[in-house]
Amino acid sequence: MNLSKFDFLQEHDLRLEFEDVGIPLQFSSGQTVVEPHKYIKVIPLVLKGSIKVLRETPARNELLLYHIRAGESCAVSISTSLMNKRSNIKAVAEDDVELVAIPASHATIWYDKYPSWRMFVLKTLNTRYDEIISTLDSVAFKRVDERLIDYLISKSKVLESNQLVITHQEIANELATSREVISRMLKQLEQRGQVKLFRNKVEILSLM
Repeated sequence: MNLSKFDFLQEHDLRLEFEDVGIPLQFSSGQTVVEPHKYIKVIPLVLKGSIKVLRETPARNELLLYHIRAGESCAVSISTSLMNKRSNIKAVAEDDVELVAIPASHATIWYDKYPSWRMFVLKTLNTRYDEIISTLDSVAFKRVDERLIDYLISKSKVLESNQLVITHQEIANELATSREVISRMLKQLEQRGQVKLFRNKVEILSLM
């Protein structure tokens, strides 16, 4: 198992245990990694690819909260697994993903035993808290067209591509708005020469 993305986990014994108990898993693009309303018994640490973390709204849209990239983990998965609570999020592979799943029972022991693991958990919780606050601020204070541009730029960076294979409905779901609104705004961006639209694909030309 290649743990180069987690070199900051410094203790030798921790890395040995990581290799011993970690479960390598792979997910294809679009595959669900974490189901909502289920108990999470493992903590996912991403080795390759990206996972999007979504929160279902009362209107049954799926508001995008944050992305998990290589070298990172999911704050909600950490907190719910350590506290033995049901998940209140959905996690989906943004592209092909490789990760290692750490059983929650070991992660709990590591928190007290290894300072570098404890710091990783605390930094993950703090980073994701800031990202969730940023998402809430965006929903509350930004216009939908501004949120759409931020969304396209962020997704392009995560996937390291200016061509996004995605439908207007999927974008609308993740921004908690309607498909009609997104289609209209994408058309306006295309007319301004900022994007080019294809069937189930958006090519970003210039959004900065």
